[in-house]
Amino acid sequence: QHYSGLEEAVYRNIQACKELAQTTRTAYGPNGMNKMVINHLEKLFVTNDAATILRELEVQHPAAKMLVMASHMQEQEVGDGTNFVLVFAGVLLELAEDLLRMGLSVSEASYVIEGYEKACKKALEILPDLVCCSAKNLRDVEEVASLLHTSVMSKQYGNERFLAKLIAQACVSILPDSGHFNVDNIRVCKIVGAGVSASSVLHGMVFKKETEGDVTSVKDAKIAVYSCPFDGMITETKGTVLIKNAEELMNFSKGEENLMDLQVKAIADSGANVVVTGGKVADMALHYANKYNLMLVRLNSKWDLRRLCKTVGATALPRLTPPTPEEMGHCDSVYLSEVGDTQVVVFKHEKEDGAISTILIRGSTDNLMDDIERAVDDGVNTFKVLTRDKRLVPGGGATEIELAKQITSYGETCPGLDQYAIKKFAEAFEAIPRALAENSGVKANEVISKLYAVHQEGNKNVGFDIEAEAAAVKDMLEAGVLDTYLGKSWGIKLATNAAVTVLRVDQIIMAKPAGGPKPPSGKKDWDEDQND
Repeated sequence: QHYSGLEEAVYRNIQACKELAQTTRTAYGPNGMNKMVINHLEKLFVTNDAATILRELEVQHPAAKMLVMASHMQEQEVGDGTNFVLVFAGVLLELAEDLLRMGLSVSEASYVIEGYEKACKKALEILPDLVCCSAKNLRDVEEVASLLHTSVMSKQYGNERFLAKLIAQACVSILPDSGHFNVDNIRVCKIVGAGVSASSVLHGMVFKKETEGDVTSVKDAKIAVYSCPFDGMITETKGTVLIKNAEELMNFSKGEENLMDLQVKAIADSGANVVVTGGKVADMALHYANKYNLMLVRLNSKWDLRRLCKTVGATALPRLTPPTPEEMGHCDSVYLSEVGDTQVVVFKHEKEDGAISTILIRGSTDNLMDDIERAVDDGVNTFKVLTRDKRLVPGGGATEIELAKQITSYGETCPGLDQYAIKKFAEAFEAIPRALAENSGVKANEVISKLYAVHQEGNKNVGFDIEAEAAAVKDMLEAGVLDTYLGKSWGIKLATNAAVTVLRVDQIIMAKPAGGPKPPSGKKDWDEDQND
């Protein structure tokens, strides 16, 4: 099947992308609405995080998939700002469609593409001049918290101060001296009950597990970690034992018991007082562990084992051999605690230089806690971006309006058909403050004209005031609404690339499947994965 020319190929692609962008546009900013997404496994998501919405929606249209890829790139590169990419790319395509409908032919669409690319380059040149401040000290919890407000606010409006403080404490406490911050070192543990404000930060790790034995708390713990089951040895080869009478049977099981006793005693003698195992715990082993006062914790996931090893500085042993002092981990206290009605095992460091921090999230429902987890995730990623580049630009549409103003005047100086595209590119930036205003229920045109008026006077940092009743503007630097410089520059780059890629298409060719109807896509692979 061939689809070619403006009507069939280009407008079709643009239409698909516009609809996708329209979906996430209403979820942009603090006052954005939530979406209810039910994925192919019938799991329910209630969120306004564009990255999650896109991950769970199965986008079929090939052109819309390009936008999805661009926002995935933004998620990997910056970890926040996925919605910005979508909204911006969607508007770029919408405005390109206007130009094409004015009478440009498909071959002349290259002028639009050139114009967009020129404008994008210009925007990235202007951006460094719009930087309004930089993060001074990333080890100061108060300062870091104030910088994380904006990214947390767009997900959890109303709880941002509390959550930003938690995230800042967790991030600052594990920021190594080298400055190489790893996002995975901040764990999130969700426990139903209480409210968001009951959440807290712990240095160390929290597992939703109970201990196996009788010992439930150990101070100054020496930890032996095993990746195998805590059980007697099973012979490698199959063997048959002939037992002729009861006495032999007694001796046989006695030998097994003694062997187990010796193994557990050897572990206890090495100084270890906590044993963490990755497999099942045999009853007999449990009995001896209680006899020698060992605390037993069982973790099913090998990822959890690895993270725990990293936290306490242990080496996971593949067999039940007594650990050497180097292989043992150390931790200030390990104890069984009850949060709400959930039993948790806490591995806690008193000092703040631990390798891993855990944010304990409380909330009334699972969906709510998932959403808070996404907010935490965005906050942690923002911190990581700041460790790479400390520059910040004003938020609330201030940066966008300033870019729009400067690129419009740049467009005036360009001869040729490009200039229409460049002006459209500038106009596209208005979509961001427009989306913020529309989602807050304020007249968007008023906001934008006010912003332009103030920016003409040279106030670069003035953006849309979300909290005001009417269309009001205020200084974003004073209000503390700041975006990361890297997030913005990547966002503009990726959105333009995606839009240009879609515009470059002038023909869609679909190969018909050979022989008979095709099975529904994705089903077969999924079943095979399940069998693996």
